[in-house]
Amino acid sequence: MKNPLIGERLRFYREQNNLTVKQVSEILSETHPVADKTIYGWENGRTQPDADTLLRLCCIYEVNDILEGFYYKTPKKTVFKLTPQEKTLIEEYRKHPDMQTAIQKLLDIE
Repeated sequence: MKNPLIGERLRFYREQNNLTVKQVSEILSETHPVADKTIYGWENGRTQPDADTLLRLCCIYEVNDILEGFYYKTPKKTVFKLTPQEKTLIEEYRKHPDMQTAIQKLLDIE
C-alpha cells in the first residue's frame, strides 16, 4: 500500500539535512546502486523505496520514523506506579485538607 506522505517526508528530511539527491544516491549506492531519478521518483510519490532502503534513509536522515512529526501525536502521559505505602499517604493527605499546607511547607513544595 502506498503512503502518499512518504515522498513528501523523504524530500523534507533530505533538504533538512542539506543533502542533494546526488549525495543521497552516492550514499545508498555504497551497498547497491540507486540512480538519482529513482530518488526523484520516491520524492514525487511515483514509486516508493523498499523497506530496507527506507530504513537506510531513516539512518541517513537521522530520524526514527520517516513520518515522525507529521501526524499529530498525543503527548505521552507519565505513569507512576505507586507503592501501597505511597497510595496510603496520598489518600490520607486528601482526607486532611487542614494539614496540607503544613505538609507542603515541610516538603518545600509550595
